[in-house]
Amino acid sequence: MHGRVGPHAAGIAALLVVTLLWGTTFAVIKGAVTHVAPLHLTLARFAIAGSIFLPWVVRSRHAWGAGLELGGWLFLGYATQAVGLRYTTASRSAFITAASVVLVPLLITAAGRRVPRSVSVAALVALAGVGLLSWDGSPPNVGDAWTLVTAAAYAVYVVRLEAHALAVDTRRLTAVQLWSVAMFAALGVLAGRAVGGPSAVGAPPAIPPSAWAAVAYLALAATAVTTWLQAAGQRRVTAPEAALIYTLEPLWAALFAYWWLGESLGRRGLAGAALVVAAMLLSQWPIRRP
Repeated sequence: MHGRVGPHAAGIAALLVVTLLWGTTFAVIKGAVTHVAPLHLTLARFAIAGSIFLPWVVRSRHAWGAGLELGGWLFLGYATQAVGLRYTTASRSAFITAASVVLVPLLITAAGRRVPRSVSVAALVALAGVGLLSWDGSPPNVGDAWTLVTAAAYAVYVVRLEAHALAVDTRRLTAVQLWSVAMFAALGVLAGRAVGGPSAVGAPPAIPPSAWAAVAYLALAATAVTTWLQAAGQRRVTAPEAALIYTLEPLWAALFAYWWLGESLGRRGLAGAALVVAAMLLSQWPIRRP
């Protein structure tokens, strides 16, 4: 029994670090997309991140098949989130993205697998907590629609990553995912330029010097490290559990905003944070019970 608990706890710890790093990115991306087109930002961060894993980019048909599939979903999620952040607030983006916590159990159930009832309930509790923590009450906008696509794409990604992470070496899977996203983004940039698309796709042609610090942080900490930790963590943690852990992202974002910017959570935010933490504990109840 102890042999099972150790790897599972390590997987949870890896995914917790992922959410902590993600929690720092919403404000960074929000500021970056005012200077850099979303597809250019996606291309730059994944190309830089992929360079870290160049030694593991191997000619493995299995690794590239898995990496291309995961990279496609990941690209769709990152790109639509970046576009959405041009029109909606960072807190709204965090809340809508967190809707994937409910979509993942639905996808798992549709595939014929059983999801523990406590995990399904915890997913709803976590989404309610994120809503209290992040929802800003402003009217719907086009950015919300883009971010709904982000939530759907990310839910599929989490489910598929669970399967591929067990079958492919973590470093190889990380490498091909990163380069796959970079290639998809490059194709998108080229297509946007070819058709003279809007600035969200094809322009500006270069990243200004003032934005490179943000791009470097997003590439190294919030892309290279997090993609590797996700692949490692989901070897040991089920997709529904992982989706629940990922709802901690807006909680970390709120805590960083409080610490760095002096923003107050307020009673509603504190209640939301408590619900998210309660959902994490609830999701682990079947595992801790003898």
